[in-house]
Amino acid sequence: MKITAVKTWLVEGIKYNWVFIKIYTDSGLTGIGEGTNWPGSPLILEACRHMGETLIGEDPSRIDYIWTKLYRDFNWLGQGGPALSGISAIDIALWDIAGKRAGMPVYDLLGGAYRKKIKLYANYWFLKGTGTPADYAEQALKIKERGFRACKMDPFAHVNYWYGEDLQDNLGLTESGKQLAIERLVAVQQAVGDDFPIAVETHAMLNGPTAVEMAHRIERAGINCMWYEEPAGPEFPQEIAAIKRRISLPVCVGERLHSRFQARPILEAQAADILMPDITRCGGIGEMKRIATMCEAFNVPVAPHNPNGPISTIAAAHVMASIPNFFYQEFMATDVPWRDTCLDKPLPVENGFFHLSDEPGLGFDLVEEELEKHPGVTVRRPGFYV
Repeated sequence: MKITAVKTWLVEGIKYNWVFIKIYTDSGLTGIGEGTNWPGSPLILEACRHMGETLIGEDPSRIDYIWTKLYRDFNWLGQGGPALSGISAIDIALWDIAGKRAGMPVYDLLGGAYRKKIKLYANYWFLKGTGTPADYAEQALKIKERGFRACKMDPFAHVNYWYGEDLQDNLGLTESGKQLAIERLVAVQQAVGDDFPIAVETHAMLNGPTAVEMAHRIERAGINCMWYEEPAGPEFPQEIAAIKRRISLPVCVGERLHSRFQARPILEAQAADILMPDITRCGGIGEMKRIATMCEAFNVPVAPHNPNGPISTIAAAHVMASIPNFFYQEFMATDVPWRDTCLDKPLPVENGFFHLSDEPGLGFDLVEEELEKHPGVTVRRPGFYV
């Protein structure tokens, strides 16, 4: 079996573009993948397209060989970024083909399922109102009513990630901003109840002293904090570990780690209580499985970062089915209406769980005509990350 073609699409999502691929073979089998990341989706699209062209004539069953070949061939561009998103998309599609060829779901190829119901936490649910504590509480309660048992929020309202615009240039907070963050968290916790964990997102947009101070305030406020996310950027493993030693909240990092090679120093520094690799950034299905195995050796649970398109959700769920140290998987509670129509069937999400089937491969296909109805955004607009 040989790879004969690789098609790519840039598709509009709710907050940024999705990047999808489909690999075709001379046997008629196809595989779908996703390399979504932002900002810079046009760069990722071109990475997928260019890397795909280099694979024409390759045997798609050589999944690890192709991963290593692409990583080493394009390592001159660096060890992360668009190249790793391109590799991620291709790897996901190759595992899809392998499952279809074997007549088995991907999770069985990965060693079999510990579970087929993947527990989800809700993100991207705080979209309406002016950001008052009451606005947050009202929307959080609706998430609970939909069956979710945990959620994530950025109480510091880092809604614009462009440095130097809405952010303080020293990554600090005013006293009023600190108080408002706690008021938002308290309002949400009171609305959903004490047994509903809240992951607190910082987006690595707090400086070290502020991150420590806010963790202490969150603890004093009695928040059931599932984790404190990215109190510093991934380039600071020792500093994250130092913050972790000074606070009582569990620390979660990993969404910006591209490959096992970048995850290693975080684990060795004991900088994470929970690791959250992103399957469209870290190298795909095979690499997420390898990272999860590394985490197991450090007694660290895995909670995939996943504010991406639907293939990301599906692929991450297959990996999470196959590992013993799964914790929670992220899910976009609000999304564009074509998230389900761009697939041949809707995502099987019910009462806060993703339900895996026994269908071969990933169990889904893309509807190409639907993808083409929603082309990606290529001109910058407010609230959207091209």
